[in-house]
Amino acid sequence: MSVDAMTVIKERYQIQRNWMGDPCSPIAFVWDGLNCTYSFSNSPRVTALNLSSSGLIGEITKSVASLSALQYLDLSYNNLTGSIPDDLANLNSLKLLDLTGNQLNGSVPSNLLEMAQNGLLTLRLDGNPHLCNNGTSCNVMPAPKKKKISTPVVVILCIFPVLILLALIAIVWRVRKTQGLRRGGLVNPSNGFLKQTDNALQLENRQFTFMELLNITNNFQKILGKGGFGSVFHGHLEDGTQVAVKLLSQSSSQGTKEFLAEAQHLTRVHHRNLVSLVGYCNEVNHLALVYEFMSQGTLQDHLRGRANSARALSWRQRLQMAIDSARGLEYLHKGCQPPLVHRDVKSGNILLSETLEAKIADFGLSKACLSETNNQISTVVMGTPGYLDPEYYNTSQLSEKSDVYSFGVVLLELITGLPPIVPGAENVRLVQWVLQRLAKGNIEDIVDPRLEGEYDINYVWKCANIALKCTAERSQQRPNMTEVVMQLKESLELENSHDSTVNTFTHSENPYSEVSNINLNSAPEIGVSRMIEISGPTIR
Repeated sequence: MSVDAMTVIKERYQIQRNWMGDPCSPIAFVWDGLNCTYSFSNSPRVTALNLSSSGLIGEITKSVASLSALQYLDLSYNNLTGSIPDDLANLNSLKLLDLTGNQLNGSVPSNLLEMAQNGLLTLRLDGNPHLCNNGTSCNVMPAPKKKKISTPVVVILCIFPVLILLALIAIVWRVRKTQGLRRGGLVNPSNGFLKQTDNALQLENRQFTFMELLNITNNFQKILGKGGFGSVFHGHLEDGTQVAVKLLSQSSSQGTKEFLAEAQHLTRVHHRNLVSLVGYCNEVNHLALVYEFMSQGTLQDHLRGRANSARALSWRQRLQMAIDSARGLEYLHKGCQPPLVHRDVKSGNILLSETLEAKIADFGLSKACLSETNNQISTVVMGTPGYLDPEYYNTSQLSEKSDVYSFGVVLLELITGLPPIVPGAENVRLVQWVLQRLAKGNIEDIVDPRLEGEYDINYVWKCANIALKCTAERSQQRPNMTEVVMQLKESLELENSHDSTVNTFTHSENPYSEVSNINLNSAPEIGVSRMIEISGPTIR
């Protein structure tokens, strides 16, 4: 039933995602925006469907109600019209229904309102100006006949509300002065005052007070990392859930700008391979973002041997992490409206969960593209040396292909285990270092020795080929992230279908000869002769 319903939804809204095959299986290739449940006795069932900011147009299809195991349904920030289907109330497991920011009309089904009032359902309807949410007809009822009221009573009735209003104004003013703007506001970094923005934080994210953050982090005792914005601290919520608290430093105005940009982006991006925002603190002198905790740290730490891990990452683990990261970027480029360019893709901004699932983090430099058809932005060059797209550096024209270049460098890191600037006398860029060695036709020269030969050389060649296409000097010659995801998935499928016995191959004729036969003097598309030697900290 899930397959049929999801197929109808895909065709009804012409969803432009990499949705192919069965929505829930195999587990490694679940459709983006879906969570599924699995059991030995039943077929996989969809439990969560996230189509937020997906450009959906028209009425809510009743096929959604066929997903009987659905617990979370997010259709926010689309252009959905018509009424809310009564059939949604038949989803007995539904815990969250988010219809924020659409053009729905008519009455909200009374059964949904009753579920919300009884605490069984979180129902979000803000941003639908033509929707009646009182559970009754939208028609205006005739006004009852007025009874004559005596003059003294009239005077009392007029004065009393005014006094209450003045008292409320005084209370609100006091609260705003001491704790900052109510939910949905942001601090103006230039003068410290609070203002409203179109991209204000949404109500689904919890708002913390600074005192709560002190309790959560045990007085900011354990630090997880530092950046230009400030520091990140480890914490625990009341129910024991671990979180990471990013606290803004008051010493950097640029950090404030990036901090607020990240807050605005994270309230509208929702994907399993993007780090989730749990909540925020928005007080005049204290700004903080609270994220899900990624217990295994950064991909960079694992590749450099700095992680608390007894063994190096296996080739299969590295390939799965590449797929996870690529899917997160694909969502930013194709699933967001408008599309987002991350602008600082690097192994240090890829975090790993307890199960080593990779998620993209740090959206402080992200930029929204104008549209999918005209997605180049003229902007000040920002990014990290070694990952920075040479074309973007030369022209200041940012596009999603800039992220593709940076991802190609990350893919080379996964293959080689080396940083983007290879340490040595010349501090050569990793892309150039790999090209120089692959020109000799022997890929073992670049593979991370910590893999100890436990890989199939043919599949490593295929991934190296993908990485070099991503890092082509001209952006027009690079694939988009959808194509990269498909190629990496194909590599993983080949791995999974391969004999489970580890085979170590000596170098022989390479099936991906377009890589092994690279001639440095005849490959201008790779841009070896035009590589920009850059070293130093992140460019801000």
